[in-house]
Amino acid sequence: MAESEKLIPKHGGYRKLKSFQVSQLVYDITVRFCDKYIDRFSRTKDQMVQAARSGVQNIAEGSQASGTSRKTELRLTNVARASLEELKLDYEDFLRQRGLPMLAPDHPILGRFKARRCKTLAHVRNWVEQERKLTQDRHGPTQTGKDMNKSVSVDDRPCKSLSSSTLVANAALSLLNLACYLLDRQLTAQAEAFENEGGFTERLYRVRTQNRRKNDN
Repeated sequence: MAESEKLIPKHGGYRKLKSFQVSQLVYDITVRFCDKYIDRFSRTKDQMVQAARSGVQNIAEGSQASGTSRKTELRLTNVARASLEELKLDYEDFLRQRGLPMLAPDHPILGRFKARRCKTLAHVRNWVEQERKLTQDRHGPTQTGKDMNKSVSVDDRPCKSLSSSTLVANAALSLLNLACYLLDRQLTAQAEAFENEGGFTERLYRVRTQNRRKNDN
């Protein structure tokens, strides 16, 4: 006998979502990044931190709201996706406006970053330290001042003269691309579920119909 449909199904569980985990790491990175590299009096600092926070919070709120409203879940997930897209543009602007390199997704440096599967801010900081050490070991002491970030190698060696801010910004962009991809998939799945199963009103009707049939029997 098929299990009866519940009026309020299981919901929440957002901490297990990969999109939430990646977005939360992006939030932690962004708070640290803005403290170190963005003028504390700049509106950009507040906007970046708020966009990162919005991504995390709206994933959580959407997941929690799914128990009673698929429409709200879909809307909040879309807000999270839009917030992270805004944050991507801020990191891209940071690199472009300072003449710093934006690494291609298949660049060896980002390949090493992805292979580490960083889950915490400490993991990301360790990766930055390792990349800087590789640069110093192969190319000598890292340059400073106006000579920073002039050249970027595209082979399997570390990039020459990449600053910590450049590495972190590129790592954040890599994570944001992943988070946005995951949220796009979530939105597609949520839209299909909403279309096929309806929302709370439709579920309420089905549950009432089931209860009447049970009572009639």
